[in-house]
Amino acid sequence: MASHVAKRVLVVAGAGNPAGTGAATARLFAKNGYSIALIGREGSKGANTLIEEINQGGGQAKSFAIPSYSHDDMASAWSSIRAHFPKPQYAVRAAVYNVGSGVWKPFLDITPQDVQSCLQANVAGAFSFSRGAILAFKDNDIEEPNGKRGSLIFTGATASTRGNVVTSAFAAAKFGTRALSQSLAKEFGKENIHVAHVIIDGVIALDPNADPEAIKDSRIKPNSIASSYLYLANQDRSAWTWELDRQSFHCIF
Repeated sequence: MASHVAKRVLVVAGAGNPAGTGAATARLFAKNGYSIALIGREGSKGANTLIEEINQGGGQAKSFAIPSYSHDDMASAWSSIRAHFPKPQYAVRAAVYNVGSGVWKPFLDITPQDVQSCLQANVAGAFSFSRGAILAFKDNDIEEPNGKRGSLIFTGATASTRGNVVTSAFAAAKFGTRALSQSLAKEFGKENIHVAHVIIDGVIALDPNADPEAIKDSRIKPNSIASSYLYLANQDRSAWTWELDRQSFHCIF
């Protein structure tokens, strides 16, 4: 008798903008057979709209709202995801940390609260999300032919690799996310868990009503970023990518 094949689940943290990267990633993975779990802040109307869109389109999606990206709230979300998508019917095979919080001020204007806000969303939240993802992956069998237990992907930014005059808090936090991803890739790659960091080096086209001629060369389309995430999730272990740099060919930076 053929063995049961668990349905793949994608977990996305940060999909509150229905025109953004997280939402585009959820839609694309849903079209490719994944069930979708969205982790987002309470009160996000965009997440509910996205869930309804995916479900009405024949997919399966569920939102898991949390008060904050604290460790306890993130752990609670992962516990709810495991209950809603139980094994052996489901297996979390991909997780995307798309959360970002930025402060753009001259250094002497930055407050301790600004620093805490950046570090909480971009670093502490990423640690908690990663813990939930890796524990889920470690419980998976190796999936063939790609030879992995799961893929953990982080959305980075220009500030992940270089600071600027008003990005001291944001860049410090994004550098931290990048360092975390690199450390996890080294530690868990040998356990067949793929960790990748994607630098979005440019402005993302978030306004669906914008003039396409005005943005076609200078802004990065969320759907194109989502395609990169699906590509990473499908990579086989003989040639995994840790870091991918996405930018418009008409780069303005």
